[in-house]
Amino acid sequence: MTVVEERVELEAPAFLAVRRRAPAASLAVRVTVPLLLLALWWYGSASGAISADVLAGPGAVVRALGELAATGQLAEYLAASAHRAGLGVLLGGGIGLVLGVVSGLSALGEELVDPTMQMKRAVPFLALVPLFISWFGVGETFKVVLIGVSAVAPMYAYTYLGVRGVDRKVVEAARGFGLRGWRLAFGVVIPTALPSILMALRICLSVSLTGLIAAEQIGATEGIGYLVTLAQQYFRGDYMVLCVVIYAVLGLAIDLAIRGVERLVLRWR
Repeated sequence: MTVVEERVELEAPAFLAVRRRAPAASLAVRVTVPLLLLALWWYGSASGAISADVLAGPGAVVRALGELAATGQLAEYLAASAHRAGLGVLLGGGIGLVLGVVSGLSALGEELVDPTMQMKRAVPFLALVPLFISWFGVGETFKVVLIGVSAVAPMYAYTYLGVRGVDRKVVEAARGFGLRGWRLAFGVVIPTALPSILMALRICLSVSLTGLIAAEQIGATEGIGYLVTLAQQYFRGDYMVLCVVIYAVLGLAIDLAIRGVERLVLRWR
């Protein structure tokens, strides 16, 4: 009896992970739609399809940018807006972070904090403008507090979800090694919830731009929001569009900065 041996060729397993595009290809895909919109805007303005009274053309916006840069007002207004937004996000984001950790770590903390924060989240922060004006006037305190209030809710919500999403076995193991209180929070819980916290920071910075616009249109003498008010008063459509472009660029810069921080501190992902 003859035994026939059959050789079976093994195939390499399929690649199951996600293949990332090359950086250049990824950048090309990301800028495709913005460049297309820019081309349509330029063509519509140049052909007369879009009236300058409705939307200023790219050329007029670039000239307005040059005027502001030449007088030094652009750098001055950007610095003033960045200072207000930074203080507001630091204030509101810090409060939201602490409350989110307290509410996420303990049932008592959730019972004490969460109902109030849910009510706060349901109230649009712009509805508080008249009340804040009566309390703080129209000075810098009013502006920083308004921006801070706009940043509290998203930071609290994402921090709370991030802390609640931490594996309970990890927390129990850390407690088994003697970690309690702030050592447990800063040594285990917050680092594990860091992806959610960074997402909260991204949203806080974006929402703070809305608070910044509202704050700088009341009693301000500098800032991008103040520039919007001047453009509206003097019917300068080019400056209005320029302010919109500036806010869009600031939002993009914020997003890129947070993404860079995520890649730096979340290498394990």
